[in-house]
Amino acid sequence: MLADSVIEHRGRSFPTGITALTAVETALLIRNKELSPVEVVNAYLDRIATVEPKVNAFASLPVEQVLEEARRAEAAIMLNECVGPLLGVPITVKSCIDVRSLRCEAGSRLRRGYVASEDATAVARLRQSGAIILGNTSTPEMLMAYHTENEILARTNNPWDISRTAGGSSGGEAAAIAAGMSAAGIGSDGGGSIRVPAHFCGICGLKPTPGRVPATGHYPAAYGPFSFTGVVGPMARTVADLRLLLQIMSGYDPRDPASSYAPLEAINAAEAKNLRVGYYDDDGYSPATPEIRAAVRLSAITLADAGYAVEPFRPTGLGKARELWSDIFVGAGAMLVGAAIKGHEREISRSLKDFLDFAAHRPPLTADRILNTLIERDQLRLRVLAEMDQFPILLAPVCSIAAFKHEDAGWGESHAADYQRTMSYCQHYNLLGNPAAVVPVTWSSEGLPIGIQIVGRPYRENEVLAAAEILQTAFAWKEPPL
Repeated sequence: MLADSVIEHRGRSFPTGITALTAVETALLIRNKELSPVEVVNAYLDRIATVEPKVNAFASLPVEQVLEEARRAEAAIMLNECVGPLLGVPITVKSCIDVRSLRCEAGSRLRRGYVASEDATAVARLRQSGAIILGNTSTPEMLMAYHTENEILARTNNPWDISRTAGGSSGGEAAAIAAGMSAAGIGSDGGGSIRVPAHFCGICGLKPTPGRVPATGHYPAAYGPFSFTGVVGPMARTVADLRLLLQIMSGYDPRDPASSYAPLEAINAAEAKNLRVGYYDDDGYSPATPEIRAAVRLSAITLADAGYAVEPFRPTGLGKARELWSDIFVGAGAMLVGAAIKGHEREISRSLKDFLDFAAHRPPLTADRILNTLIERDQLRLRVLAEMDQFPILLAPVCSIAAFKHEDAGWGESHAADYQRTMSYCQHYNLLGNPAAVVPVTWSSEGLPIGIQIVGRPYRENEVLAAAEILQTAFAWKEPPL
């Protein structure tokens, strides 16, 4: 077995040891008996003991259960049993997604004490692949914020600068992965909740096409207009890890009303480079910072150098997409939350009150408005998809800013981070249903990660990941200075 202090693998040195390896690398070393699952889990538990007090990413960490799973995985390896592709790899799960025997409270005191009786479908598939569920990670209450803070757990901090947010609503997940406390994990995304934390924390994330990964076992349930807007997806430090987790989690589930039988089609690098790429650094509503705009242009140059045909291009109708997304996420979301908290209004968090106050100043979401919103969404989606026949890959900012200070968080113009304005670049593609990945590309003058969003056509995740992998290889993951 290898020592915990320094690992040499494929010419790369990892001075912080096992927890700097990717999920794919860790799985390979375990299969080759160069690492044991117990050794890996202990390395992660040691890392958590050191870093978690600064970051506050975890909601649950069942140490004894995790160690027992590691011992079982080690026994399977030593007996040369048939093993899955993630055997012994420790991963984490956003705490709004059910993990058997863990408290999955979605950051809400109204769900305090809720313990999942079974795994969500995506979790069960990863567990069947041999992954060890290390624990679950913190969220804002009921997922309604782009920062991670609630009344149950301490505020989650960004590993690059603890005075700043890790993002939301998958902020705990992104922080844990970035800080080397998890090899990879599962998040969810209804308006950028995988992509924004990935951008803020300097990791990779993928919002799949709706229906690609079952949302069974997610809270709130992905029903009605949310069955198309919100998705479950992978988060990791490399695109190769995203691809492996996506392959394992994908597939039809009869318990998910949006679930699809669509196959995850393979694509080779040469085929991918035949696709035209359109890029834009301004959505016409929320100008991105100069550093983020420069990162988009640098990404466009990098793909052009790799052989892609790259041109400036911005889809039409992004303003309308933002407005329709707000009708669904803010309007319908407030109705859903309002019903859930009725009679318990005094028990909700400050951030959830902020969301509901913001929603209360919008026009009421009548039956006519929601009907027209859904019709206009489909009409707009058809127009954008027709344009994407010419530009199957789009490059864009993830949002208009890098990770903001904790005190700037909030919905509306009274907050410096103003979620309605700064997060629009992500919200478009929840409304339209496109798959979209994020990879870290550059760093701001303040030392904060800047990720880029790579958007593709529905069910063409492998086209998205092929372009994302070129960028991730060119710029690579970096370890935060914790």
